[in-house]
Amino acid sequence: MRRLAAAVLAVAVLSAVGGTPAVAAGPSAVGAPTAVAPGPGADDDPVRSAEYWLDAYGIKTAWRTTRGAGVRIAIIDTGVARGPAEFNGAVVDGTDVSGVGTADGRTPVGAVDANHGSWVASLAAARGTGPGTGMIGVAPEAQVLSISVGFGASAARSFAEQIADAMRWAVDHGADVINLSLTTNTPDWDQSWDDAFLYAFDHDVVVVVAAGNRGSGTTRVGAPATIPGVLTVAGVDPQGRASLEASTQGITIGVSAPSEDLLGVSANGDLVQWSGTSGAAPIVAGIAALVRAAHPDLDANNVINRIIRTARPAATATAIPDPLYGYGLVDAAAAVSAAIPTVSANPMGSLAEWIRLYRRAQSAPLPEATVQPVEVPPLPPADAAPSAASPLLPSRSTLLYGTLPLMLGTVTAILVALGVTAAVRRIRLASRTPSR
Repeated sequence: MRRLAAAVLAVAVLSAVGGTPAVAAGPSAVGAPTAVAPGPGADDDPVRSAEYWLDAYGIKTAWRTTRGAGVRIAIIDTGVARGPAEFNGAVVDGTDVSGVGTADGRTPVGAVDANHGSWVASLAAARGTGPGTGMIGVAPEAQVLSISVGFGASAARSFAEQIADAMRWAVDHGADVINLSLTTNTPDWDQSWDDAFLYAFDHDVVVVVAAGNRGSGTTRVGAPATIPGVLTVAGVDPQGRASLEASTQGITIGVSAPSEDLLGVSANGDLVQWSGTSGAAPIVAGIAALVRAAHPDLDANNVINRIIRTARPAATATAIPDPLYGYGLVDAAAAVSAAIPTVSANPMGSLAEWIRLYRRAQSAPLPEATVQPVEVPPLPPADAAPSAASPLLPSRSTLLYGTLPLMLGTVTAILVALGVTAAVRRIRLASRTPSR
């Protein structure tokens, strides 16, 4: 095997260092190397023989139809190295969003995780080192976009900002599939990711995300694996059982793929064996690329639907979807060739609907602008202010409504009294007249 001695040394060093430990509130890469590169098997090349997932998960059968030509996979990770022969012709563009890498995204970022992006990319789209030799990816004819990010202190910018910018850059540069082999270990995500992930979904991009690993402290899936609409990938061992260390569980898991005894090409070209859902995710991202190449008329929703509907139920699953396996073990051959009815919505959920229900409920409703101006009629003119007068003199109102009625009433009463008095006197005089 090429540079076997160097590979052994590299693995020993990396095993001592280990992957970035997952922390409760901090981002981390998902996966770490654990052993040396493989021994011989059925194939002539020992490296190819060790890639057991190529046969066991229908990938070689799917290659009879397509190898992913014309599809772009964006690897948002620590950067895909320039040197390894396995990446010759694979990486077509890239950028750095960490603030410490190079403009093309090909300089590995991070003291511990620097190789992580190269390992991930090699599982998705490595070209091998020659006809039938060297590590080959699931979609060996797909194009790769290398977007370097930094975890923790290895970046000059916040992790949330890096991922948001990386998602937009990937979409704007033609990504058909985006792979995120990372986790925050918390179910919530920064609100800036709402627009970034919506931007990808609105531009018909399949977003594949690693579920996380118990071995790094993740007991349940964390963002971005909790974002509705992403295809979250859990990990299984070579026998198809849920990995105790290199996977986790959660209701957002879509499918499962190998996460143990994986191979990866390091930044210096050495081959290592490693484990983690960081490796399961790019296997599924490669399968998504095969589906997109075989069915260019399908939108992202139907690409995801084909992958989950053709997954093989796991032997120990208790439900479909299952919190450990999702819809089952991914099957590349069936995903590419099976007859699957189309759907009109993403089977992994709607981020737009989630935002409508939860983000807006957390804030007061904003006032809506008036569509047409409203004309308010003018107020009537105000009454003239009364002129100042002495309080000892009667006013017009007191004369009109007080003094005058009182005088009229008094005169009337006097006249009535005089009339009555005169009548009484006449009656008295009449009674005194002598009779004859």
